[in-house]
Amino acid sequence: MLVKRLLLGAVWLLSLSEGARILGVIPTGGRSHHIVGVSYMKALAEAGHDVTVLGAYPEKNPPKNYRDIELTGIVEALFAIFENLFQIKDATIFDNLILTYRDFGSFTSEFTFNHPNVQRLLNSGETFDAVIVETFLTEAIYGMAQHFNASLITYSPFGSSVWTTELTGTPAPSSHVPSWMLEYLDRMTFRERLWNTVIDWLNRAMYRGIHLRTQRQIYERVFPNARISFDEQMRSVSLVLLNDHFTLGSARPYQPNMIEVGGIQIETVEPLPADVKKFLDGATDGAIYFSMGSYLKSKDLPVEKRNAFIKVFSGLKQRVLWKFEDESIPNLPENLMIKAWMPQNDILAHPNVRVFITHGGLLGSTEALYHGKPVIGIPIFGDQMMNVQRAVRTGYGVLLDLNDVTEKTVQRAIDEVLDNPSYAEKAQLISKRYRDKPMTPKETAVYWIEYVIRHQGAPQLRSPAVELTVLEYNLVDVYLTLAGIFCSIVAICYWTVKRMKRMIHTYWLEYNKKRD
Repeated sequence: MLVKRLLLGAVWLLSLSEGARILGVIPTGGRSHHIVGVSYMKALAEAGHDVTVLGAYPEKNPPKNYRDIELTGIVEALFAIFENLFQIKDATIFDNLILTYRDFGSFTSEFTFNHPNVQRLLNSGETFDAVIVETFLTEAIYGMAQHFNASLITYSPFGSSVWTTELTGTPAPSSHVPSWMLEYLDRMTFRERLWNTVIDWLNRAMYRGIHLRTQRQIYERVFPNARISFDEQMRSVSLVLLNDHFTLGSARPYQPNMIEVGGIQIETVEPLPADVKKFLDGATDGAIYFSMGSYLKSKDLPVEKRNAFIKVFSGLKQRVLWKFEDESIPNLPENLMIKAWMPQNDILAHPNVRVFITHGGLLGSTEALYHGKPVIGIPIFGDQMMNVQRAVRTGYGVLLDLNDVTEKTVQRAIDEVLDNPSYAEKAQLISKRYRDKPMTPKETAVYWIEYVIRHQGAPQLRSPAVELTVLEYNLVDVYLTLAGIFCSIVAICYWTVKRMKRMIHTYWLEYNKKRD
């Protein structure tokens, strides 16, 4: 029996050494999300695996064993919904929750399954060893794992949230784990803990009551003959990869199948385009890089705020690179270069870049800290406020509120970060801590993905917490039982004492009668 098991194990390892067949699904359409997902897939292809990637941005120079299936049209459809994201800057948390779960919640799954390229893939008869899906309101798409008889792995384009903790049974106490929709950090006042708890409850209620119900309906419609139910597929997640690291945020409790691999997109620094390299190399007084990310577009800034930035930039001795989607702006100062798209990580790696003006997205924040660059944050929505507040409170950045953007406030923010060396020193300290780890993010991700494949889903990593109901997980049934037992004991004691008092009183009356 032992020999047989060893032979089977050898055959399995041999098959793995020849490369597993892996499907990566990166469906959300945002370029920053795609960058994270494709970093995993390229790393797996470089490790010798046969990789198929379903996403919006095909690789121009794909590695060997790498196949793209393009989700044509999803980018245009996405930005048709969110034409100008600056408009939601002052939306309330409740508005954002409704936007997330009602308006955007079903968009990605519906678009993906209705796409002809996806239909062809689903009907192709192919099989995969693992399916890796982005966790961003995409729960119905997890059904591809059971469809292709594969292990299910997911990854978060940012850190942990209810979307990942629900998959693994990971505890997320509101006492020190802030909601990504708030600007709080891990050390909260009583008022912040109270509000954080309320938002967490509301978020979970809408996620379970609205979003998951819609995703379940999509799953059952697309996979009418599914081998397992929607809920079973949710519980079958083998691994969750997080685009986060404790040195960049804070220490948190994780289950064994939640792995931090923040910064996987950073490891390779490519040569800069010739004009950008020349521009930065000549920045003897330093340079500033300005980008509002891939979802937000600088060209959509109100004109008066755009002009305020240009006016301030024109008076600086530093050179400024600005990711600006309209390259036709006339009369730009000589020290300002604008381009519709820029290689952000490669630019931040340049030694002459001294400050990063950013919306506070997690990818940019991670890249800035990896290269030890302080930031000026202009948060708009999502986790951006939390990321910028972390920079402010930790000491490597300042906040510039979009509503308060004027020549005076822009100049003040730039002068503060440039003239006060403590911001750069703090960013460089965090960079040193972040780089100090036994394996790179790429090595970590590849190891754990291959671990799941080697162990055929690695059920040993999964917590039994995922099998518990909400009441069981939170011990509500136990607490109610204990409360019932306690109340019963109190009632019995009360009844016993009351009866004893009555008996004593009766005895005392009879005793006094006999004495009389």
